[in-house]
Amino acid sequence: MSALFGRRLRRGATTTAVAAAAIAALSASQAPGAIPSSAGGAQAAADANPPAESSATGNSPYYTELPPLTTPDKPDTSVDLPAIGTGPAEAGIPASVLAAYKQAEQALAETKPGCNLPWQLLAAIGKVESGQARGGRVDADGTTLSPILGPVLNGIGFANISDTDDGAYDGDSTHDRAVGPMQFIPSTWATWGQDANGDGRKDPNNIYDAALAAGEYLCHADRDLSLDADLRQAILSYNHSQEYLNTVLTWFEYYNKGTHEVPDGTGVLPAGTGPADPGPSPSPTPTPTPPPSSKPGPKPPKPSDPGTEPSAPGSGGPGEPSTPGGGGSTPPPTGDPGTPAPKPVVKRIEKTGTGTHTAMAGSEFTERASVRAVDAAGKPVEDVLVRFEIVGDTDARFTSGKSVLTRTTGEDGTATAPAVQAGEQTGEFTIRAAVDVKNVAGVEYTASVTARQADGLTTTGDKELTAEAGAEFADQMSVKATYKGAVAPGVAATATMITSADGSATRTDGPYFKDADGNPLRELKDLKTDADGTLQLPKIYADDTAGTFLLRIETEGGATLTVELKVTAPPAA
Repeated sequence: MSALFGRRLRRGATTTAVAAAAIAALSASQAPGAIPSSAGGAQAAADANPPAESSATGNSPYYTELPPLTTPDKPDTSVDLPAIGTGPAEAGIPASVLAAYKQAEQALAETKPGCNLPWQLLAAIGKVESGQARGGRVDADGTTLSPILGPVLNGIGFANISDTDDGAYDGDSTHDRAVGPMQFIPSTWATWGQDANGDGRKDPNNIYDAALAAGEYLCHADRDLSLDADLRQAILSYNHSQEYLNTVLTWFEYYNKGTHEVPDGTGVLPAGTGPADPGPSPSPTPTPTPPPSSKPGPKPPKPSDPGTEPSAPGSGGPGEPSTPGGGGSTPPPTGDPGTPAPKPVVKRIEKTGTGTHTAMAGSEFTERASVRAVDAAGKPVEDVLVRFEIVGDTDARFTSGKSVLTRTTGEDGTATAPAVQAGEQTGEFTIRAAVDVKNVAGVEYTASVTARQADGLTTTGDKELTAEAGAEFADQMSVKATYKGAVAPGVAATATMITSADGSATRTDGPYFKDADGNPLRELKDLKTDADGTLQLPKIYADDTAGTFLLRIETEGGATLTVELKVTAPPAA
């Protein structure tokens, strides 16, 4: 079984010794493996062996590669992070994967500020669970190019977890399997799954969704991850194993020393991909040479053969690890005709939208924020990750419900944010677009939300409003507000007893409303239509003056309705 999954680790005495030896060797070197020596309650908790269903991954096997013994930023030499394209290969995190971790950190900084989730912790877990989504093998939206599945959790060497999703996520209707770059078992994903990229789906195979879900999971139970005890507890809750805790903490410290972004698909592949990584790699890196064997097997497919299907696990095909404990292959030499051309470099981003970003409260903005990424020559740059953010004192959100999300530029270099849904708070705010590229300034759109409006008012009844002098009107008055033919809820309105149809002066006699103390009022402000666009006026009273009077109702947006109130003299004694 271990051959199938390369250097995946399962719990047991042998693997414990292997991991302990590796950690000890790392700590003895100058590597950033300084894991605190005392686990305290965490060790006891790890030995409790709770059911696998209580963890995010179902205690599925995980990768045990450790960071290189040379730190990306050597102590006492420099505090600067390694430049893009330099430093140990392991320090490079694929662009979309890194953006997903940082987006999750930002989102949780807003929703759960007390958690203090660092993106480096997500990177450490992502490295251990899937090798950063198999070296960043994701599409433009952050979804893995092929499923990342853990072994079948059928109790043979691993936990025994019966199917909980009817195979919807893992393709197995008998047992569960850990799914996606953060390796959630389906039952856990059903609880913690997120839609972080705003596409309306909660997909464990999408790095943005999975990273935010992992962050939410780590932060639950009011944990503060800046505290060592809470940090350890959170990691153990993800996969309940002391070896797992030590490995994640080692990577966590390694990434805290410094890292850099590399293009998607060019990250270091985890050793022994096994059946969790079917299909040939989309990158130009040649297929690793299989190890010597006394019995020759079929040759692995060439990367240029797009029609080749991945071999079944255990068949000796590309689904098997190339070298026991190996970690990838040698890049092509300089001058190789198959080497791709250098990727264009973004020098600036510019606005492409010209419309006014204005919407009425509760409605959707018609204009969308859009930017184009260009190089030094002004040519469009494709596959650039753009971060869109709503900034300011507002309750407006993108239609996905998020205030921060990312989009990737297309062939024309353009990335467009989803529509913005206005809330009830009026005023201005900013839609900001930026890219995570040094010396490239972001751009901003100014947006504003106006008050809800009505352009039509009608009475809801046809009865004449009459009363005897000194009495109250028998019928209460209500009106219906509409805007462009639809009901207009939440619209502000006023009701005033006026002196004449062509004037706006307030009467000092005649019909009146009452305030909270029972005093006469002939003007009411701060009225608002209900969810059906209806405005129900309070009771109206008549004083001793008989005659015909006018009541005017006005709404935000200019809708006006004037009605007559008739007061008759009391009958003669």
